[in-house]
Amino acid sequence: MIRRVGEPPLKSQSYRLRPGVYAILPLKRRVLLTAQTNGALEFQLPGGGVDPGETSLQALYREVREEIGWSIARPRRLGAFRRFVHMPEYDMWAEKLCHVYVATPVRQICDPIEPDHITMVMHPDEAAQMLGNVGDQMFVKQHYGIL
Repeated sequence: MIRRVGEPPLKSQSYRLRPGVYAILPLKRRVLLTAQTNGALEFQLPGGGVDPGETSLQALYREVREEIGWSIARPRRLGAFRRFVHMPEYDMWAEKLCHVYVATPVRQICDPIEPDHITMVMHPDEAAQMLGNVGDQMFVKQHYGIL
């Protein structure tokens, strides 16, 4: 069973399954993150939805490049969580099935391609507190052994 984080689903709402992939990217003693700057600043693990016809790993490489401009190597799946949210940018209610990987950041190849995204580098303790959702926080704490 995959753990649910965040608010329970609304009984009156139907949700569309939205699989996604996200990466913990250790860089020396820090971790690479993305921050969305439209509206309130929100820190996130780089990643996003898996497009039709795309494998999870293809999506992971693409999303990391789009959101922080880095190439990655040796992704390894850590686990998954799910959360029920409204996605206003898609005008949909989604059951987000979030697969979390750890990967090696190789090098920055471009600036973030996604609008309103900036690349951040934080100490894992700080990232575990600043990440915008409980699932991301949970996996960062687990990966770095943060109590």
